[in-house]
Amino acid sequence: MKRVALMLPSLSRYGGAEQFGHRLAGYLAACGDFDVTFVCAKQDGPAPEGVRVIRVGRPVPGKLGKTLWFALAAEYVRRREKFDVTVGLGNTVFQDVARLSGGPTGLFWDHSIKAYDDGMPRALKSLSRRLSPGKQLARVIERLQARHTRLLVANSHFVRDLTAQAFDFLDAADIPVIYNQPDLDRFHPGDATDKPDLRERFGLPAQGDLVVTAGTNFRLKGVHILIRALVHLPSSFHLAVAGGRGSSEMLHLAESLGVRDRVRFLGRVDDMPALYQAADIFVLNTFYDACANAVLEALACGLPVVSTACNGSSAFLAPEAVLPDPADHVRLAERIKALVHGGTTARTDFNPPRGLAPYADLIRNLA
Repeated sequence: MKRVALMLPSLSRYGGAEQFGHRLAGYLAACGDFDVTFVCAKQDGPAPEGVRVIRVGRPVPGKLGKTLWFALAAEYVRRREKFDVTVGLGNTVFQDVARLSGGPTGLFWDHSIKAYDDGMPRALKSLSRRLSPGKQLARVIERLQARHTRLLVANSHFVRDLTAQAFDFLDAADIPVIYNQPDLDRFHPGDATDKPDLRERFGLPAQGDLVVTAGTNFRLKGVHILIRALVHLPSSFHLAVAGGRGSSEMLHLAESLGVRDRVRFLGRVDDMPALYQAADIFVLNTFYDACANAVLEALACGLPVVSTACNGSSAFLAPEAVLPDPADHVRLAERIKALVHGGTTARTDFNPPRGLAPYADLIRNLA
């Protein structure tokens, strides 16, 4: 059996990278030909069956301290344990395989800064990023990882191309792409007759057109633009937002635009399949996403989906469902109105490698 280590600061089922790491660890352990260890700083919930966990802790406070500690501690464990294959899932310098799940920090900043209002808000956000020691350390680790990893794997063509753009010593052709795939046992179309009951469970209007979005960073996910788009939609349209960070700002915006009674912030939602099945359309108006799982989950649930060209998982959407500019609330409203009852917006001509099996094959065949 190959001794395989996955390295990620958090072992959890909540969060995009964390959910992927948890599922990959469980999948590899279930294959029967891997002895799987998960190296993490903290653990939230049980590990997958058959997976050994090595927790290195978080003894140093602050983002800089946590990032530096995990990079050093994971490397110490890697050298001590002498694994056959190590897979880095975030903030590690040395590994055999590194999954590029977020894209280069500098280019992420270039895209995401547009989520902030021009002028002082944008200038302050940009300054705070550049003055953050933790963020600058992450950029250093990123470059070292790109240079010292045997095999880089991107989770979208969007991330692959941005990575090759950021590091001129890399060739995009040498970076394989393996997309995420949602758990199809959980994410699947529901029964339309169940919608009223599902909406009641979430405290949402039983009647009308329900737009759902999700994310923790509301500005990055373009929730403020989506609220502005609501103004241009008929009063039958309501917006439900899953996740949470900064809802007071968004509620104030909705109040000022006269759509407060049509917006619901749900906080953390553990049963996302039920929320998708309660919706009429899913919209992720993101200013940057490497490969948003929510888009793939909503598609698996049979929803029409609208997203942006700044999202790697938009590769799965038909052209009319992809917005070039996340800040264009008028065009966003037009797309929602046109697509809300038109059935799935998934492409039928795009079938790239995805899911967990390609990773197992890659690890299995790595010399």
